[in-house]
Amino acid sequence: MNADAAQYSFDKLHYFFRKADYARWHRQESKRHILRSQLGFGDITPSRPKACVGCIHYHGVAYGYSREARTTLICGYHPYGWENEGNCPDWQDTIPDDKC
Repeated sequence: MNADAAQYSFDKLHYFFRKADYARWHRQESKRHILRSQLGFGDITPSRPKACVGCIHYHGVAYGYSREARTTLICGYHPYGWENEGNCPDWQDTIPDDKC
């Protein structure tokens, strides 16, 4: 067996190991997705703070793997939302006035 044939055999074997590893990972992710939907992760609707309604900077996506560890990122300026009284000083309309 020459060196090229040995390398080809190694590459083929490596491909099959990677393919099996990906299939295992995909099955596990599918099970996690099903589990999350059964636990009610799909039922949770984020509540937009009043100061953020209509703001272009609003993000509102929750990050974390468990319900206890999830944190919602409101925006880049105020990660936990505008907590003071009054309007947010960084608020910008989603539709600029000149486009109306």
